[in-house]
Amino acid sequence: MSTGFELFTDGSCRGNPGPGGWGALIRKGGVETPLWGGESDTTNNRMELTAAIRGLEAIPAGAEVTLTTDSQYVRQGITDWITRWKRNGWRTASRQPVKNEDLWRALDRLVATRDVAWHWVKGHSGHRENDMVDALANRGTDEAAGS
Repeated sequence: MSTGFELFTDGSCRGNPGPGGWGALIRKGGVETPLWGGESDTTNNRMELTAAIRGLEAIPAGAEVTLTTDSQYVRQGITDWITRWKRNGWRTASRQPVKNEDLWRALDRLVATRDVAWHWVKGHSGHRENDMVDALANRGTDEAAGS
């Protein structure tokens, strides 16, 4: 059995921009803790990032974490693109400002104090935990939309 944490994350949005939600599931020692929330005016990418941020915030610094997301934007952004963005003063290769820089900076700070292994899973493919965080993200979207 792993001594670390497992974290599963997902985001959703109706409209993009529009009301959105995020969901996270933390598992440690067989105990699962669901987290979710939403915002009334956001984007899907912001909610995907927020799910990872809120999940990592709930895990102690120094911990080993296996984070599974269905967002290539989040996984590639934090494991590959962010190095160039920081080197280029938070500009993309085309010299445009990095979108969601505030959330990327927050995620970068959290990852720096945890040992995170990043994994990607195809969304809506019958993956139990991804289906669970998708439902949590939709719950957050519903709450943000007032429905």
